[in-house]
Amino acid sequence: MFTEQANEIFRQVINDYHRRDNVDHPVANPWPEGGIEHLLYLKNWIDTVQWHLEDIIRNPQIDPTEALKLKRRIDASNQERTDMVEYIDSYFLHQFREVVPAPDARINTETPAWAIDRLSILALKIYHMQQETQRPDVEQTHRDACREKLNVLLTQQIDLSTAIEELLDDIAHGRKFMKIYKQMKMYNDPALNPVLYGQK
Repeated sequence: MFTEQANEIFRQVINDYHRRDNVDHPVANPWPEGGIEHLLYLKNWIDTVQWHLEDIIRNPQIDPTEALKLKRRIDASNQERTDMVEYIDSYFLHQFREVVPAPDARINTETPAWAIDRLSILALKIYHMQQETQRPDVEQTHRDACREKLNVLLTQQIDLSTAIEELLDDIAHGRKFMKIYKQMKMYNDPALNPVLYGQK
């Protein structure tokens, strides 16, 4: 199934990243360009780096100048993440290009790639919650509480994977159809952010 492969690639990425645990280490995507595997690997790499950038910027002792640099880096990462989602949706649009939707076909609340985006973030939550269940420097009550949370996340992963499989099957058989709206983020666009265009 597609989501089995996606979840396995996400685990691969997270493990690859944590061998060095360095937000500046370049991505070494082992999958050939042009395939969905390459896109999934890159998507989760972006998410994994951003996860750790978000941790770093919350350090109460961080230098304000460094924090501003990180905030702008996170903004750029968010744009990159959005672009990757749209690339993945383009892959599915191409895959289903010959499917003729049924007359009563329905549209979904989100595209396949935005659901996959949530699956990618969920893989990161699972990894880091698993780490919390193994910490030697905390009370057992902390580990037990994190184990309960981990079980919920694992159930959520199963449910979300099932929902994605059902969505892809519905699209493949014309019961639902895809429609993509570009995210049109305004804060990064100097023509649309009033703080930026007001300085001209």
